[in-house]
Amino acid sequence: MGVAKLTDQNTIMPESKYARIERERRYLLQDLPEGLTRADPHVQITDNYLTGTRLRLRKVRDPRTNKWTVKFTQKFAPNPADLSRTIITNTYLNAAEYQVLSVFEANEIRKNRYPFEWEGRKFTIDMFLGNLFGLVLAEVSFESEADLAGFPQPLFAIAEVTNNELFTGGELCDLTFEDIREEIRRSGQWLQ
Repeated sequence: MGVAKLTDQNTIMPESKYARIERERRYLLQDLPEGLTRADPHVQITDNYLTGTRLRLRKVRDPRTNKWTVKFTQKFAPNPADLSRTIITNTYLNAAEYQVLSVFEANEIRKNRYPFEWEGRKFTIDMFLGNLFGLVLAEVSFESEADLAGFPQPLFAIAEVTNNELFTGGELCDLTFEDIREEIRRSGQWLQ
């Protein structure tokens, strides 16, 4: 088994068939893209970020079937200056395992996630709930470095926020939508 050295405080992570690289771009939206409504098929996601770690518990519910999926995830960027590439490891849990892990102090984010296709590319559109109600983000994943590098900002996006740490789950769990609006005002970006 090979070893890959990461820049995250000299953390060393063995190469593994369980961890994979995610290549993504993230965009800030004014609202759901044209053609997508709140009533369209979606899943409900509750993320609990374990304080002081790179770990989260995720519950995903399909409201049409009431089917639940629960997973324990570690996700981090090996290069903190480039959040478009992360290393992610998922472990799927049953109800008893979830209960054991849910005792840790955690910060919750709730959102509805919609599938959306634009110009042949599949996006996920997250409409946040609770304290983040009003925040809408789009994510798109890539299989190759070339696709990631050459992808233009979609017309339905206000701004690309891929490398803005404010828009990562670990940061969002400590914020409200008003906090985000204020940060956007300070940075010169517009959000109504």
